[in-house]
Amino acid sequence: MTFADFRRITAALFLALSVVASAALPAYAATVVTVNGEAISDVQVDQRLRLFRMEGNNSGRNGAMEQLITEAIQLQEAKRLGITVSTAQVDSAFLQIARNLNVSRDRLQQMLQQGGVSSDTLQARLRAAIAWNAVADQAIRPNVRISELELDQQAAQKVADYQNFDYILKEVTFIGNGRSGQANRYRSSFAGCDTAVELSLTFNDVAVVDVGRRHATQVPDAIARELAGLNVGGITKPRAIESGLSMLAVCEKVQAQDLTFVKGDLRNEVGSGAYEREVKAYLDRLRANAKIIR
Repeated sequence: MTFADFRRITAALFLALSVVASAALPAYAATVVTVNGEAISDVQVDQRLRLFRMEGNNSGRNGAMEQLITEAIQLQEAKRLGITVSTAQVDSAFLQIARNLNVSRDRLQQMLQQGGVSSDTLQARLRAAIAWNAVADQAIRPNVRISELELDQQAAQKVADYQNFDYILKEVTFIGNGRSGQANRYRSSFAGCDTAVELSLTFNDVAVVDVGRRHATQVPDAIARELAGLNVGGITKPRAIESGLSMLAVCEKVQAQDLTFVKGDLRNEVGSGAYEREVKAYLDRLRANAKIIR
């Protein structure tokens, strides 16, 4: 037996031990595509296809191959940038998947084996994902810019008339169930924030708390609409909360447009969208420049 024969038999034995498959695997791996000189084997494609089937991914063999090509490019770019992924990072990601499925790590490995998938196949995909996230953070995220003018314009379009107010509020809470009648009596007798506590003393289990300054964009939409229709000294209708019934009293009210909070939400939306577009464009360029031989 030649050394080459021994090596092929050893490789086949390793694959047989690590993969429980319904169909026999080939005795050796044949290259089906190279990516910048890096080989992807038929065994890798077959394993990824089996993983796809377990996940309900119907993109087939071509989809499996394309994913492996993409991952090869991602890992090569990570290497070029000096990014490494430790075994501990991969193990942690593998364990997180098990937790998401509410199973143990060992049980996840058993599930993969029952589907004819080596755990190395899933770990290889996790390694590529971790590496690519690091590439994106290092090479792309610092270059994503968001126009403040664009944010101002979009935020102004999102703010309605009823949201152009600034308030100082008190919250009056009737603690417990079945107290709507008492809360409404309190509301009908309410004469302003200065006497809110005094009035509450005529009822049992009522808390009056200074909420402080709030802009309309900081409160739920339905409450902002109701507050906009109240004058200083007014109080909202009782609304159910976990501890009982709550009402908001208007102690001060001024017209003021504040885009801070709307812009904060928009910044996350716009920034996330811009970042995702840049990540895709970066990967598209890498694929376009890669030497892929099928």
